[in-house]
Order: sequence, then structure tokens, then C-alpha cells
Amino acid sequence: MAGVWLTEWEWACCGEAFAVGDDVDFGIATRTPDPSLAELLGPGLLASVNAVESHHEEEFTDRVRGRVTAVHMVTHDVSERRVLRRPGHGAPPDAVMPPDGQEWPSVRMDLGGVIAGSRPSRYMIEIVPVPGTATLEPGHGVRLPVTLVGAAVRAADIDISDPPVERKRRSLAGWLVDVEDR
Repeated sequence: MAGVWLTEWEWACCGEAFAVGDDVDFGIATRTPDPSLAELLGPGLLASVNAVESHHEEEFTDRVRGRVTAVHMVTHDVSERRVLRRPGHGAPPDAVMPPDGQEWPSVRMDLGGVIAGSRPSRYMIEIVPVPGTATLEPGHGVRLPVTLVGAAVRAADIDISDPPVERKRRSLAGWLVDVEDR
């Protein structure tokens, strides 16, 4: 039995959907979790990780193949705070900070007769994980239709139009997937 870690950011955009009972073939980046994963999970949960999956950087020869026997969503607390956007931190490094009360200048692009423009807000949202808050929640699978996901927090559910100065919330960090070797 292998416990495989799947990082939320990698699976947010791609990766085949799967559910408990499905056969999987994971590319394994490492069998030794890095310190940031150890900090996120804590020693208790980290002990159940035998492999760390990745599918973005390269094709990995180390594989975990088998049937999924369990999926556990790993959620943790994060602190979100609104911080002033600074040149080099969410704005181009050569940008000049606008005076208080003024917005960043609009960035325009001519698309052959049509002008598209954007203007960043004065603020960014900085998300900081709260150590020691990771917990497991039972899951049915990964990248399943929203109706089957249950209590997982999705980034699309967060309204950042007028964010509070600081707030705490639960966030999905990834999944621990139990795979029975074949």
C-alpha cells in the first residue's frame, strides 16, 4: 500500500479525474517529502506519505500504479491579508507607485483595432499557511464534478472584490491517496 501526496495547485488545472476504486498511474517526483510538506502536514500525517506525485515538470520513471482504496482531502487554516501592491510585488519592477487615493495606471494592448486594458487594484491578497492546522477529511476522488466534492474549499468561491484587512479560512492543500499496488 502506498500513500501518495497530490498537491492542490498541480491538480487544480490538470490531471485525470479519478475516484476511489479506480486504477491510477502516478509519476513520482520523490519518495522523500521536502521540509515544506513536513511543515504543512506535521509529523503524524507526514508518516503516511510514501511518495510525492508530480506531472508538470517532467516525465518520471518512478511510478505508483494500482487501485485507489481511499482519498483524503488535506485542509489547513490560512491567514489572508490585504497588502499594498508594490513595484516588483504584483506590479512590474519598474512601476512607479501611484499616490494615495489613485489607482494603478491601465495597461493597454492593441489587438488589431480592439483595445484591451486592465488595471490592477492597489492591493494584493497575501495567503499565509497557519502551521499545525492540517486535518484529513474523507474524499471520494480528485477533480470530480463539484457536486461530488463535498466540503472542499474552491478558490472560485472566494470573493476578493473588497477583501477584509485580515481573515482566517480553511483551504484545500492537497490529497493523500492510498493506492493498493498491483
